[in-house]
Amino acid sequence: MASVLEQTQVVPGKDFKNEAAKRLAEEKRTRLARQKQSLNLQRESILSQRTSQPARRVALEAALAQIDGQIAKLN
Repeated sequence: MASVLEQTQVVPGKDFKNEAAKRLAEEKRTRLARQKQSLNLQRESILSQRTSQPARRVALEAALAQIDGQIAKLN
């Protein structure tokens, strides 16, 4: 009868590679979530600004379009 230690053979490096891949994937998801959050905060800030100056309004609309484009790329 095989002992418990003999039944659980470890392949050198295999678990390490899986853990490293999981860690990298989680870091990527976290970084992406932070970028989305930052862009959404910027978007909300722009939307909250009111102005009667046409030049300022054009600048805000351009900034909003750029942020929306970046958000679309992340999705």
